[in-house]
Amino acid sequence: WIEQDDFMEEAPRKFFRLKPGGEVRLRFGYIIRCDEVIKDDAGNVVELRCSYDPDTRSGTGTSDRKVKGTIHWVSCQHGMDASVRLYDRLFNEANPNTADDFHSALNENSLETVEAKLEPSLAGADEAVQFERLGYFCVDAQDSADDAPVFNRIVTLRDSWAKLEKQAFQNKN
Repeated sequence: WIEQDDFMEEAPRKFFRLKPGGEVRLRFGYIIRCDEVIKDDAGNVVELRCSYDPDTRSGTGTSDRKVKGTIHWVSCQHGMDASVRLYDRLFNEANPNTADDFHSALNENSLETVEAKLEPSLAGADEAVQFERLGYFCVDAQDSADDAPVFNRIVTLRDSWAKLEKQAFQNKN
C-alpha cells in the first residue's frame, strides 16, 4: 500500500513520486515502475500494477541506479487496519474574538477521520510515534481495541497557521 498523495495520473513536471511510466524507490526497498493503472467503474484509481528491478534493493549496493523520488509503503499482507483522527485548528481565524460571533470562526474541518493501513509494529504502541510527512500520533486508549486501533494526531509537521498568526499580528499593529 502507498499513500494516495504519492501517485498522480497526470503529474506536473517536478512531481517526483509515482506516475504512469515513472519510477520511484520504495523506502528501504526496490525501485519500482508504474506499468498500469486500474480504475473502477466510476473512474477512481483502485490499483497500480508495477514492476520492480530486483538489483535495486536498498542497502545492497548492487545497482548505481538513482531515482528522484522515494515513497513510504506498507505491506499488503502485513499492514494493520486503523482509524486515524486528523485534528486541525479549532478556529479558522487567528483571533476568533474579532468575529461577531465566535461560532462563525469555527473550523468545520477541525476533525477528519480516515481509515488507514499502518505498520504492524504499531500494534500496542504506548508512546507517541511519527507518521512520515503527517505528524506525531498517539494511541487513543479509550477508543482503541486490540483489533481496531485508533490513533490521534497530536502535532502536525508543518504549521501553516504560524504564517496567518504573523499576518494578523502585523495587521493589528
